Amino acid sequence: MRIANHAGRLALVEPDPESAGGLRGLDVERASDGRFAADPQAVYDRWDEFRDWAASADLAAAVPLGALGPVALRPPQVFAVGLNYRDHAAESGMELPTTPLVFTKYASSFTGPQGDIRLSPGNVDWEVELVAVIGTGGHRIPAAQGWDHVAGLTVGQDLSDRTTQFAAPPPQFGMGKSYPGFSPMGPALVSPDELRAAGLDPDDLELGCLVNGESVQKGRTGAMIFSVPDLVAELSAIVTLLPGDVVFTGTPAGIGAGRTPPRFLAPGDELVTWCAGIGQMTHRFVTGEAS
Repeated sequence: MRIANHAGRLALVEPDPESAGGLRGLDVERASDGRFAADPQAVYDRWDEFRDWAASADLAAAVPLGALGPVALRPPQVFAVGLNYRDHAAESGMELPTTPLVFTKYASSFTGPQGDIRLSPGNVDWEVELVAVIGTGGHRIPAAQGWDHVAGLTVGQDLSDRTTQFAAPPPQFGMGKSYPGFSPMGPALVSPDELRAAGLDPDDLELGCLVNGESVQKGRTGAMIFSVPDLVAELSAIVTLLPGDVVFTGTPAGIGAGRTPPRFLAPGDELVTWCAGIGQMTHRFVTGEAS
């Protein structure tokens, strides 16, 4: 199953065979005769019921979709994980974590999978990430049951103003990574069983990003120190996870700050972000000065 946020309305989607990388879909509220609301965030509170309905929904009347928004608009909680790939920890000069390094991002930074993003005043870096959205909440969830609590996966960017992030000790991770537009997600949320049906392992997906056509990051989620089920277990050992929570799971090596010399995003740069089985995003960066 795939869902998307189409113009602020929940859509059940599938790849559009007539558009490379495009999607076609059904408006869920209309197709369900009002059983499910148009609000894309509301579906997570009824995830099991929605999943059962979607399994028998007829996509024959699906139409091509235009502009898409983030698959979770107003998550109750947003978690982000730092240093979750060994190669990224090495390029950052940091020791490997023994427990997940967790911080939060703010939902006001969310945006969809296409469009312009305004640069902040500092040095802005890219970080491709697999993003998980919680379908069934809970407390003290065993890792062996972790996937049962995940509605689906999407691809995201944890864009980071390194100047703000490291302005003073301790680092301000959440603030440096939460400027408007700094948390793009999309194009769709794909359930783990949909990935498995396509012959893909949700524990080992290839992902990466390109700046102006140059590949700058490429890795596999199987290299994460803490897998998605591990993160569900580690987070829920302390907090109660809620339906619709968003988890940014960390980035592999290849960030701009890790290069010699460092490289950061500039006005006019195009960032393409992709993940196998999920799709890609395309964003252009514009000057941060007021127009």
